[in-house]
Amino acid sequence: MKIRYLHTMVRVKDLEESMKFYALLGLEVTRRRDFPEGRFTLVFMAPPGQEDCPVELTWNWDGDPGLPSDSRHFGHLAYEVENIYDMCRHLMDNGVTINRPPRDGRMAFVRSPDNISIELLQMGGALEPAEPWASMENIGHW
Repeated sequence: MKIRYLHTMVRVKDLEESMKFYALLGLEVTRRRDFPEGRFTLVFMAPPGQEDCPVELTWNWDGDPGLPSDSRHFGHLAYEVENIYDMCRHLMDNGVTINRPPRDGRMAFVRSPDNISIELLQMGGALEPAEPWASMENIGHW
């Protein structure tokens, strides 16, 4: 039996803020569909050249009172990055908290505006430990 990955869906509270966050990670909108009859929007975002690996942002126009405040039951999305230090610096410079800094030069965690845990992994082998990352403490939970 053949199987193929399609996407990961996450519900979002603020579509524009979530799209900005995923754009900071380097994802681009690959398609968008508004459903006036159901009063919701689907936005698919993926890394350039990887359109077959999108995250689907689902936004309910009238809000989503059932959306938990802490989405830990979801797990996380994982993205491999070219330079974990550069990505974490870019995210911090844009107001994103690094919940689990890349002390090991290999792995970090951040949270989206909707509290979705995002794992960032260094492409290839780990980078040499470097400051300020090596001595940074965890912030919150990831």
